[in-house]
Amino acid sequence: MIEINKQSNLLEQDPYKYSLQDVAEPNLYRDLYPYTEVPKIPFNHRRVPIGMPEEIWITDTTFRDGQQSRAPYTVEQIVDLYKLLARLGGPQGKIRQTEFFVYSEKDRQALLKCMELGYTYPEPTTWIRATKEDFQLVKDIGIKETGILVSCSDYHIFKKLGKTRKQAMEGYLAVVSQALEMGVKPRCHLEDITRADFYGFVVPFVNELMKLSKEAEIPVKIRACDTMGYGIPFAGVALPRSVPGIIYGLQHYSDVPSALLEWHGHNDFNKAVVNASAAWLYGASAVNCSLLGIGERTGNIPLESMVFEYASLRGTLDGIDPTVVTEIARYYEKKIGYRIPAMTPFVGKNFNVTRAGIHADGLMKDEEIYNIFDTNTLLSRPAAVAISNTSGLAGIAYWINEHYDLTEERKVSKQDPMVLKIKEWIDSQYAEGRQTVISDGEMEALVESFAPEV
Repeated sequence: MIEINKQSNLLEQDPYKYSLQDVAEPNLYRDLYPYTEVPKIPFNHRRVPIGMPEEIWITDTTFRDGQQSRAPYTVEQIVDLYKLLARLGGPQGKIRQTEFFVYSEKDRQALLKCMELGYTYPEPTTWIRATKEDFQLVKDIGIKETGILVSCSDYHIFKKLGKTRKQAMEGYLAVVSQALEMGVKPRCHLEDITRADFYGFVVPFVNELMKLSKEAEIPVKIRACDTMGYGIPFAGVALPRSVPGIIYGLQHYSDVPSALLEWHGHNDFNKAVVNASAAWLYGASAVNCSLLGIGERTGNIPLESMVFEYASLRGTLDGIDPTVVTEIARYYEKKIGYRIPAMTPFVGKNFNVTRAGIHADGLMKDEEIYNIFDTNTLLSRPAAVAISNTSGLAGIAYWINEHYDLTEERKVSKQDPMVLKIKEWIDSQYAEGRQTVISDGEMEALVESFAPEV
């Protein structure tokens, strides 16, 4: 068949129609996933075109997947974080949705309190078990969309569910039909898609979902879940690990519109952010994230990182308020008691802190030399230095000027007598075997001792 592709606006030949391959034995891709060895990255040199959607956005799973690896949030914490998400996403709703559990009384109370705020964005959604009772619960609460687990790899179908592909597909379709009958928009979570038989199960299954959606005139969302973090963003990588291939394939062979296509990734191989960016680039409108990347095992895609990926790819923040990222980080540490690793990008204590004296010297001349962007303007986090045996005179002077917010006429130089005396004390500390950095409290005491007028 030759017809116009509405995304590329070109005539394209599409002779491929994929049917379910109901195999007797599971395809575990043992050549890629030998288990006793590091997973392999195969290339087939097949490239698909970049197809960034007209509009892209972020969705949030902080209160769902983000709660699966830590102590549950309190109702108050969930409401506070929800408010911060709304402010961060801005009036255009670049953080479009956030999902909640509904199983416990506490979960439902938190969800209802967030709904009572009346925010347009982020829209509260849920994640439920595939039962009639759960659908009714969601409908009674007034939720318009819910996530449904539809595991798609043979690891899950054969080993976890104990079913054949045909049995799994029939069961999933029955559940989705039930959701549509009740007027609830289903969001199908294709769990473990990076180990699934893409053309033997995923494409024919999603084709059936799109048929149901068309018949019911209700959108069915597809969330491609890289459950184990196996996704690879590079061009020319073979399926099932290719992120570009998965996104392109769902659009090209299953006709899933960008607005109904979402990527959910994990960070097991340190590729969560770059995989999410690839999903955007190749046609998914949504990437699903959690605050600080907190989630199962190594975590989800860090939402704050995708804020800056968005700005980098679009050339604008589109109303996103990145200073709220710093407020969120402080809330986690001060109100929740969560310790953020110091080197974490954008939110860690040391993300824009330097210890090297030569770097501090550069910061004194022009902070742009050693700071990734104007972190004071964009994150309310001025560039800083940590004082150690490598900070040098420049580092000490920079710390004093920034810590006390000294005006230009009052700023101290590297040759200031106070700076020289503090450097002498610091050198003596490390000569005696000290291994730790000099704390802010110690520096304050030294300044008080040598120059109380500061």
